[in-house]
Amino acid sequence: MTALVRRLLPPALALAFSVLLCGLAVLISHGNPITAVTAMVGQAADGATLVNIVNTAGVYYLAGLAVAIGFQMRLFNIGVEGQYRVGAVAGAIVGGTVALPPVLHAVAILVVAALAGALYAAIPAVLKVTRGVNEVISTIMLNAVAGGILAYLIRPDTFGVLRGNNIGTAMIPPSGWVPGIPFGSAGTVFGLVFLAAALGAGYWVMMNRTRFGFELKASGESPTAAAAGGVNAKRMVLTAMVLSGAVAGLVAMPELLGRDHTYTVISPSGYGFTGIAVALLGRNHPGGIAFGALLWSFLDKSALALDNVGVPREIVTIMQGAIVLSVVVAYEVVRRIELTSAQRRVGREVGTAAEPAVATAGGES
Repeated sequence: MTALVRRLLPPALALAFSVLLCGLAVLISHGNPITAVTAMVGQAADGATLVNIVNTAGVYYLAGLAVAIGFQMRLFNIGVEGQYRVGAVAGAIVGGTVALPPVLHAVAILVVAALAGALYAAIPAVLKVTRGVNEVISTIMLNAVAGGILAYLIRPDTFGVLRGNNIGTAMIPPSGWVPGIPFGSAGTVFGLVFLAAALGAGYWVMMNRTRFGFELKASGESPTAAAAGGVNAKRMVLTAMVLSGAVAGLVAMPELLGRDHTYTVISPSGYGFTGIAVALLGRNHPGGIAFGALLWSFLDKSALALDNVGVPREIVTIMQGAIVLSVVVAYEVVRRIELTSAQRRVGREVGTAAEPAVATAGGES
């Protein structure tokens, strides 16, 4: 199998699987797949919907990057959900209570959010390296704890401010806002979408052009071999989790500093779990994660159009799951094909090398 085929076959198979599964899902719901796709594309072409897709994709991209950093170390950081919410409320509290000049104010909020996310991610990291606690268990539990922390901090007797029937942190003044790119009546693209893109570029450089990135991937592939090469496995676990948590702490920042300017008890949630799907879809590559974030956001925002063609919008959730499943299955199929091919090739080479040896032994006898 040539290098080009190895690169193109998995995404081609994934595309075929996902189209088949999504088409079947629409047919089972008594809809027409072509009509459904046409309606969704038409909805996405609307200016306001397109801006929403880009903005939401920026949020999903940050969540996907946070998960991917852990995946590179073979760490399943399910705690991005709790880490980003802790980072969001910490940044919102500081932003609403501290008076600073423009730019510096926004930078301070971002730094606080990243530090809060990193510190919260350090808890399961320390538990793993000191007590061997599986990060899946500890991060799931800490997600629930994060909800309690938010409920405590966003109260009238702590840092909460009641506005009508809703309660949230104090409003961040304009000096802490991050301006975006206005598109008239269509809306405004968040300025921090470009921060997400910059972090994606930094992630690529870190993983492909630095010694730390090499050690991170080596530790994930084979901790024993990495340790033999002088890599401290425990230090890599701590570093990877803290970096993942720092990026997770920034997940809510595009919306907080670009639109809402306060964090409430009903602020959007679930971004951390979406980040897991986006990272899997993008195979931990920054470009793939960007594609996955845009695709996921497109499906989310264009789902409303399905109601107009007689297809329940909930079918989009099935589509999203089918797409992720298709990617995972396709890459696993190709991996097994390559493994079988390599085993056969080695077997042929061993057999070919053994024939002269047998012939020589027969001649000597």
